Amino acid sequence: MSKDKDKVIVIGAGAAGMMAAVIAARNGHEVLLLEKNDKAGKKLYITGKGRCNITNACDMEDLFKNVMSNPKFLYGAFYGYNNYDVIDFFEQLGLKTKIERGGRVFPESDKSSDVIGALLRELKKLHVEIRYQCEVEQILTEDSKVKGVSIKNTSEIIYSGKVIVATGGLSYPSTGSTGDGYRFAKAMGHSVTKLNPSLVPMNIKEIELVKELQGLSLKNIEITITNQGKNLYSDFGELLFTHFGVSGPVILSASSFLVPHMGKGELTLSIDLKPALTREQLDARILRDFDEFKNKQYKNALDQLLPRKMIQAIITLSKIDPEKKVNLITKEERKQLVDVLKAMPLHIERLRDYNEAVITKGGIAVKEINPSTMESKLISGVYYIGEVLDLDALTGGFNLQIAWSTAYLAGISV
Repeated sequence: MSKDKDKVIVIGAGAAGMMAAVIAARNGHEVLLLEKNDKAGKKLYITGKGRCNITNACDMEDLFKNVMSNPKFLYGAFYGYNNYDVIDFFEQLGLKTKIERGGRVFPESDKSSDVIGALLRELKKLHVEIRYQCEVEQILTEDSKVKGVSIKNTSEIIYSGKVIVATGGLSYPSTGSTGDGYRFAKAMGHSVTKLNPSLVPMNIKEIELVKELQGLSLKNIEITITNQGKNLYSDFGELLFTHFGVSGPVILSASSFLVPHMGKGELTLSIDLKPALTREQLDARILRDFDEFKNKQYKNALDQLLPRKMIQAIITLSKIDPEKKVNLITKEERKQLVDVLKAMPLHIERLRDYNEAVITKGGIAVKEINPSTMESKLISGVYYIGEVLDLDALTGGFNLQIAWSTAYLAGISV
């Protein structure tokens, strides 16, 4: 049993936990980082398809616009440590960065392992002790103050008056995100809002159709999601067909908006395959192709208009005889084809689960946390940061920005 009142304990060596440990150590604290996995940054490693989209180089207004839950709570955190501060932080650690489409910031090497490596080198330099395969059983309190933590499967108690909880949410449970932080918070009297997987792919009812298209990625398309004719969401971007339905950045962002609407009537996903063209322009384009291929059958006349993998699906949906010569296709049939290309109709069956969710929607109620310090308003000395809080954002580096900013605030506040 170790007694150390000055030691800061950080639970969880993910993005937020490592950042908080660095900042607390730079501010002169002795820091102990506890991680239940056998290595740090397991979820960070798979972020951005293994490339790690560390933040977004947008302006402050767009930073707030991309936060879905409780953006006002982040006012102090974002202004205290913004996206450019994060880029500078990593550049100073020797990690070169680059900015891609949509302001997404990545390591120049395209390797998330380099982000983790930079953080671990800094922790080592600052003499932060990291204990792996060390799972916290509970946070110990007395008279509304934190006393320390007890370690699972041992009789060990580590005493400390400062504990930072960076345990993440429930998404990608294989990386160790199993909701420990919610359990700790509830035991200390905190409220936890309704939890849902978010930034997650979708199952589509037209399963045979999507299986045909599996692996096809569409860039520069526009999606619209409606519920019984009411427009719920529209966005422009990239979509990927999978064996069960759809994924890709535009779909993940849409899922964040759909959580409250699931199970309340049929959700239709319409894909505009040619958003840059009006219906009239698209019809004229089709007429030109048909003129060029006038002696071909319909099934052989769509090569210039569509990726090869899509042609059969569009033929089926347009209900035009594939064997028909294009010079015999009527104006009415052309209209059917335009309808399908401008609003390819699919129906959302459900959102996928936490195993594929980038983040968890919901978490520890932010009204019980001091937004200037990240300290609990109920138990002094306990700080909550990152995904464990009821904070979530769209794809593009915004969720990691929440992790870095809240971690920085806790790190300077302890």
